[in-house]
Amino acid sequence: MTDTNEFRFSPSVLAWPLYFVLSLWLVYWVEVKYHIYLNEYGILPRTFIGLRGIVLSPFLHGSLEHLYNNSVPLVVLIAALRYFYRKQALQVLVYGVLLSGFITWLIGRESYHIGASGLIYVLVAFMFFKGIQTGYYRLVALSLTIIVLYGGMVWYVFPGVEENISWEGHLGGLISGFLFSRIYKTPEYKKEIVYDWQRPDFDPKQDPFMKRFDEYGNFVNPPKPEDIEVIDAEILSPPAIQYPSLRIVYNYVPKPNEDKGDNDSSIN
Repeated sequence: MTDTNEFRFSPSVLAWPLYFVLSLWLVYWVEVKYHIYLNEYGILPRTFIGLRGIVLSPFLHGSLEHLYNNSVPLVVLIAALRYFYRKQALQVLVYGVLLSGFITWLIGRESYHIGASGLIYVLVAFMFFKGIQTGYYRLVALSLTIIVLYGGMVWYVFPGVEENISWEGHLGGLISGFLFSRIYKTPEYKKEIVYDWQRPDFDPKQDPFMKRFDEYGNFVNPPKPEDIEVIDAEILSPPAIQYPSLRIVYNYVPKPNEDKGDNDSSIN
């Protein structure tokens, strides 16, 4: 199948990331406006009350810089996810938040883990691994683009890189995105067959052009054309039609005023 129906732009490609990021900024604005600090609603590992943070933590951020650093990648990645993986987009987003949050709850340090960076790692991992697995040139190009833009993020899944960063959330997102790339299936993308050599049953030995090459790949001149018998054209041509000689006579007829001479001319 071709990618005509799979990759298409719709308002949701822009609406999804904008609405999601707007909700993050709205929550942060409420915290600042009313001096409400919601960090305690984040993930608190291995505690019953900390389970609520699995759903709530992506909407909580500790500073304006933290919020900004997460907003830009989320806009780009959610839009790319919706455009290139339309059918799997909602599942990856929802289950990505839940699974990455649950992994963080299992392995995290005893502190509150907040922020949407875990979801960012879900999206990066899913689109990178899925594009490589499909082998389809558009999705592979997307994978390479993601690596160029966000490849440096891989260092933050290791402990000790930076103390105030939840490497557990990053690692949980990376694991979740990889698992989703294996679980969620995409169509088997196939280019439209234009040439005969693109067909699965193409046999180069039967192709007239490929026959011009020997087993070592050297071009072989085609055989000389066989001698063609030349037949006299007079034999093929029908006998000429004999017409008797005709005498053609032309009569000169003067114009009506031509016989009046020059007397009819006038000079002003």
